[in-house]
Amino acid sequence: MQTIYLDNAATSFPKPAGVSARMKEYMDSVGATINRSVYGAAQDAGLVTLRLRERLARLFSFPEKPTHVILTPGATAGLNFILKGFLRPGDHCLVSSMEHNAVMRPLLQLSGVEFDRIPCDSEGRLDPAAMLSLIRPNTRLCIMAHGSNVCGTVQDAAAVGAICAEHGIAFALDAAQTAGHIPIDFQALHLSALCVPGHKGLLGPSGIGALLLRDDFAHALTPLLAGGTGSASDSEYLPDYLPDRFESGTPNLPGIYGFEEALRFIEETGIDALRAHELELTARFLEGLRTIPNLRLCGTEDLSRRVGVISVDFTQADNAEAAFRLESEFGILTRCGLHCAPSAHKTLGTFPQGTVRFSLGFSSTAADVDAALAALRAISEA
Repeated sequence: MQTIYLDNAATSFPKPAGVSARMKEYMDSVGATINRSVYGAAQDAGLVTLRLRERLARLFSFPEKPTHVILTPGATAGLNFILKGFLRPGDHCLVSSMEHNAVMRPLLQLSGVEFDRIPCDSEGRLDPAAMLSLIRPNTRLCIMAHGSNVCGTVQDAAAVGAICAEHGIAFALDAAQTAGHIPIDFQALHLSALCVPGHKGLLGPSGIGALLLRDDFAHALTPLLAGGTGSASDSEYLPDYLPDRFESGTPNLPGIYGFEEALRFIEETGIDALRAHELELTARFLEGLRTIPNLRLCGTEDLSRRVGVISVDFTQADNAEAAFRLESEFGILTRCGLHCAPSAHKTLGTFPQGTVRFSLGFSSTAADVDAALAALRAISEA
């Protein structure tokens, strides 16, 4: 039985042609790290790393220098850099009620820092006006998931960013489910920081991500890690300049090579083309769900307000059993449960049972969608 991979919200698969080959090329033929040596292989690795920063800056219309594109072990690390590096006891933070634990767990570790959840409706949509009454004199940061990893609903980040700018509040966006799926303009959204993983919509390997920092926000962050950077080696203090200040230790060079190649694919394909493909398949999926009994769609049906993350709740069957049957009987790979986002499920009314989540990728096809719909019908009508 062939399998159909519909778990791209967890990690994209397959990767574009060339990504794994570039990682192997580094391992087999380059091997050198960056910022430590000046021989040819090390310089080549440095140029690939610079191209990666430049591609990320172009993709997200980032107005700062490429040095302000910080390479991280992933989105979770970047979110920790923001929360733990910026907030201090006595500060207040705003989040949405749809946040992932990558935001909530580090936030709850911060002693003396208070936060409020901006309420979202039953489709996971935040009303930006609702945040106005939650702003306090000590509100320093708003950090928000751009797109829900549970139901695919996309927030109005531009409106939230405008409110933050008006009130002097730093605005950080977790684009784990939107980077590579929809256009993101750093400046137009009034962002202070943008956090992205490499392995989801950006189609690169796992274990690498990026944190794009506005200059003033970068200088307000305390680095969480300290160590060798290959620069300013005459001093035992961290350098003040970027990216070195936030990139202590030996970087993930195989990941950098793969990530850079994935972004080359995205640039050549175009975000608009990737978005159009995803929306076409999402529309097909949502249309098919309307005729299947005993299923509840979570999130919005408005295609302009979502990405291709589609969660369903079986009303007459156990969700975990349904997900098992999808794989064992039909070869369809999904994710079932609470998706590391209990607050989002409480907002959507799917706590504690969770949902079965289907998530589309650039290589997904109409045939994949039709197979998933046929399997859902068979299970829901049994």
